[in-house]
Amino acid sequence: MAQTLPQHKYTILTILLFSFLLHGESHKFSRKLSPKSLGLKKEKLSHLHFYFQDIVGGDHPTALRVAQSSITNTSSTAFGFVVMIDDPLTVGPERTSKIVGRAQGIYASADLNQAALLMVMNYVFVEGKYNGSTLSILGRNQVFSPVRELPIVGGSGLFRFARGYALAKTHSLNMSNGDATVEYNVYVQHY
Repeated sequence: MAQTLPQHKYTILTILLFSFLLHGESHKFSRKLSPKSLGLKKEKLSHLHFYFQDIVGGDHPTALRVAQSSITNTSSTAFGFVVMIDDPLTVGPERTSKIVGRAQGIYASADLNQAALLMVMNYVFVEGKYNGSTLSILGRNQVFSPVRELPIVGGSGLFRFARGYALAKTHSLNMSNGDATVEYNVYVQHY
């Protein structure tokens, strides 16, 4: 004859099963969210225009070589050098122009055949409504092309969830010391 469980044991078993299901739900890896639940408003498209001041020479450089490969000095493209930067971003092409931000990160010679850099940097803005916000850039910069396109892969502050691209155009290049001023037009979608 089959033995039956008393009624209170069914209640305990039901509670245990229910708590197991609740506990499993509280540790989900992902879930869908609405943009409104994060306080995100309508997406915008912004255009930023500034000049990147890459200062390699002189008494106060903002771009310093921190590493190189065994072939950097003999390579036609200086392959393998790595430069850490904290370059001013200015309103105009003059170094004395108002600073609106800093380009902070790394660029490195990453092509054996052409002068091309891997650019990994944040534009850190310090002026106006974008003060404290950043844009993150990760891409290839073929430095002697008239215009180069670099992808925007993210951002913070007012540029949270940013995506877009930056167009870089050399304004001036001092071939004797490597200093460069590069004009940037940045097109970014953000909330």
